[in-house]
Amino acid sequence: MGVAHDATTTSIEEAPLAADRPVSGLADEPVDHRFKALPPDAEGLTVGALAAERRNLFTGGFTTPVLALSAESVEHNLALLETYAQRHGLAFAPHGKTSMSPQLFARQLEHGAWGITAAVPHQARVYRAYGIRRIFLANELVDAAALRWLAAELDADPEFRFVCYVDSVRGVELMDGALRAAGASRPVDVVVELGAGEGARTGVRTEAECAAVADAVAATGTLRLVGVAGYEAEVPNASGERVQDWLRRLVALAVDFDRAGRFAAGEEIVISAGGSAWFDAVADVFAQIPELSAPVLKLLRSGAYVSHDDGHYRHLTPFNRVPEEGELQPAFRLWAQVVSRPSAEQAFLNAGKRDAAYDLDLPEAQVVRSGRDGAVRPAAGLSVTGLSDQHTWVRTEPGAELEVGDWVGLGLSHPCTSFDKWQLIPLVAADGTVTDYIRTFF
Repeated sequence: MGVAHDATTTSIEEAPLAADRPVSGLADEPVDHRFKALPPDAEGLTVGALAAERRNLFTGGFTTPVLALSAESVEHNLALLETYAQRHGLAFAPHGKTSMSPQLFARQLEHGAWGITAAVPHQARVYRAYGIRRIFLANELVDAAALRWLAAELDADPEFRFVCYVDSVRGVELMDGALRAAGASRPVDVVVELGAGEGARTGVRTEAECAAVADAVAATGTLRLVGVAGYEAEVPNASGERVQDWLRRLVALAVDFDRAGRFAAGEEIVISAGGSAWFDAVADVFAQIPELSAPVLKLLRSGAYVSHDDGHYRHLTPFNRVPEEGELQPAFRLWAQVVSRPSAEQAFLNAGKRDAAYDLDLPEAQVVRSGRDGAVRPAAGLSVTGLSDQHTWVRTEPGAELEVGDWVGLGLSHPCTSFDKWQLIPLVAADGTVTDYIRTFF
């Protein structure tokens, strides 16, 4: 065992985008029928040319429904998590599945992210297409075709760092066989995933089984054990105390593995957790990691913060528990138009399940923009009761002011299922000016 290192030292080096396919190239994409809500008269322009026109979201020819992303709120959220990670000595690999947007990945890296987290091989391929040099795959990877691709990527780029989960001896065998068949010359870095409890999602259930998986990794020449990881939000009946207890188990597993010499020599030790609901608990427990035989990369993976929301994460965010640390801002607003007012109690908007997240909570009516004069007022007396494929059902209380032609601004719940319905999202300043367009790849 080597010289002990201070576990509070976290390596957060700059991870720039490669130049082979710069994000700026997205501006050269033509505006056409593929992209919902963009002005019909912009057909034939490039995205960059349309952005340069700085059109107004409400008067610039956009059709409804249209999803808007607040430029100011996105910037605020990026800066807040950068500061939070620095304050707590954490490296940060935000989960890219939230947005699947290379432009936002670039902004996250500029704001100090160590790398970007992925969940499936397709996401990693998108990341690599836009030059992401550090990818943490928070999932098991046993697909032979994906492993062949990964081996080729690692062999072709010495600066590419990739880490993924393992949670079974059989999975290790499948990875080893596929990598050997692919003639891989660089080993794949893996972390043992500790399950959050019985009935939880993936992950090894007991410490003894974790050791067996680690032994299986050591028996290969194609894999290298560099740490431990897991997802604390899967703790059954999660509470602050239960989550911290599980996080302490994760840290203890790393300590035991280190004492037993199980980790790859000469490498930093990765200890990773942290979704968007309990990163305060992760920060608290990771601050107590003892000295180990190598520097520790304390890696947080929260992803929903970039846009936050007006529902699920508004209620769950740790900043509710630690308000002195700051406050995230919801960045999404879906604008839909009143197309029918069949009774005094009902109205229908032209946005539906194809446009709005609805898996966790229904959209929330927030503001109304008059179709007559553009005046904006609170959505008093309006409540969303349901979604059809292309309609929002709105209940209107007696006296509620709403007429056909008005635009209704809807707050959304769950960023992951908001981004994935839109391929090109206007980035909008507070005065309604569209400053850019965020491309997604789902």
